[in-house]
Amino acid sequence: MKKQELSDSVLVTLYKNGNEDAFAQLVKKHSSRIYTTIYLIVKDTYIAEDLLQDTLIKVVDTIKSGRYNEEGKFLPWVLRIAHNLAIDYFRRAKRYPTIIMEDGSSVFNTIQFAEESTESLRIQKETHASLREFIQQLPEPQKEVLLMRHYMQMSFQEIAEATGVSINTALGRMRYALINLRKQMTKNNINYDPNFYPQ
Repeated sequence: MKKQELSDSVLVTLYKNGNEDAFAQLVKKHSSRIYTTIYLIVKDTYIAEDLLQDTLIKVVDTIKSGRYNEEGKFLPWVLRIAHNLAIDYFRRAKRYPTIIMEDGSSVFNTIQFAEESTESLRIQKETHASLREFIQQLPEPQKEVLLMRHYMQMSFQEIAEATGVSINTALGRMRYALINLRKQMTKNNINYDPNFYPQ
């Protein structure tokens, strides 16, 4: 019984010192929460299971290599790893998001070409590349909400639960992300119809 009462930080220390059972206890204690965090993002049981295993492997590597220094914050640290792996999965799986602006229009509504000429394809490719770059430059909380909303089609309720913030905060971050994207597109002379980007 006493083992089960040990704190995460004590269990991590025991594991660092070679006690494999301590890690098994950590996994038993937190795997359901970690899995749920991943599943909320990927919405696929098989992918979530794979990413859970990837998360645990990363946790083991970090602790075993002596790089773990989140004393007393084990669970938030692991959830952050899980969350980042889920985001990375989508970045690899889908290179181009469809960004929907405040009025419900797509960023690329204005780039519908009648003929897929070499020139039009080049412009489209460059615009996608610029958009990816602009997204990477957003503050992390804004980028996170944008990716979850548009890469993963998550609802704001799901985003709020997955990131541990209120729905209002998630909505606010999304709004600022879109405002910042619009500013960057204007500043860099990316062609679009201003009517699609209300001020």
